[in-house]
Amino acid sequence: MATVSIQKLAKYYKDIQAIENISLDIQDKEFLTILGPSGCGKTTLLRLIAGLEVPSNGDILIDGNSVLEVPIRERDIAMVFQRYSLYNHMTVYDNLAFPLKMRKVSEQDTKRRVKNAAELLGLDKLLDRKPGKLSGGEQQRVALGRAIVREPKVFLMDEPLTFLDPKLRTQMRVEIKTLQRRLGVTTIYVTHDQSEAMIMSDRIALLKNGVLQQVGTPDEIYEKPSNTFVAGFLGSPAINLLDCSYVEKGGKTFLDLEFFKLDITDQKDIMNKKRNGSELILGIRPEDISLAHEKSADTIESEVYVIEPLGSESNIIVKLPTYKAFKFGMHDVVNVKVNAGMNVKIGDKVRLKFNKHNIHIFKKSGEIIL
Repeated sequence: MATVSIQKLAKYYKDIQAIENISLDIQDKEFLTILGPSGCGKTTLLRLIAGLEVPSNGDILIDGNSVLEVPIRERDIAMVFQRYSLYNHMTVYDNLAFPLKMRKVSEQDTKRRVKNAAELLGLDKLLDRKPGKLSGGEQQRVALGRAIVREPKVFLMDEPLTFLDPKLRTQMRVEIKTLQRRLGVTTIYVTHDQSEAMIMSDRIALLKNGVLQQVGTPDEIYEKPSNTFVAGFLGSPAINLLDCSYVEKGGKTFLDLEFFKLDITDQKDIMNKKRNGSELILGIRPEDISLAHEKSADTIESEVYVIEPLGSESNIIVKLPTYKAFKFGMHDVVNVKVNAGMNVKIGDKVRLKFNKHNIHIFKKSGEIIL
């Protein structure tokens, strides 16, 4: 199939910088997701790869060859958009065959490719129908089929599941990933949905304001975020980010959160090597905070504020003790993930215990230390 190499790519619209100096290598047969919030440059990056936009700087290589001067139709790329853009006056067969007819593929080869794609996507019994007679999921399969029949080197997918209901989205995630593995086509997929990215991707490239923040497997990005933005973007309920101070006293090292001191003496050497100030940010995910049964020096007294049922689990939003660095409603609560059967109710006094082996420590500027 194909490798894709993005080299120091930038895109400007007058004074607006949409993409800034992005370098990224996508391996043959890889499923890479470009993830980030709305307006971060995801779709712009995809359109640059497709040839729908011209970069201001940088280069794009497919199989080691620059494609900047290659016309869109000759890049051997197939793109699936948010909106299916099917031709309503055409049958499913004609919709699938249309990109081949435009490329003057022989009728015999067209029939073969359409037949193979239709069988692969479960559309073989729908070939005589028109899009208006299809469900949303069936229309999405037709849009995928139009990409498949071209037998491209690279699939580009721009939030293709946006307009599907949650149940169908879940189903189509599985189908797209299974299809990609079966075909072995290098795939670049754009989404703002972190769950979608975590489930489907071999690797994730996370963008913020046109700048690449981190590239890695879903586990790598979740467990070893490069900064507070990455840590906060992945995970539901969101990671807890707490202001703290670095303190050394009596031969021990602590993170001082004003209402609680967390002993991190074991990490003293690496902290002193990497930190550039005493004001830091502690990151801890909801699943790494537990409710303790007994009072002890390493637990925090708090109060249950909100309970959010999540099926087999619940997210308990807990009010921390008075904390001058916080403002109520923003940072003086933490998320704690517990089993749904946990016997707690709003207003209960509980004690929190942090798993200090699974914490993250960031500089005040947001970069990871530990």
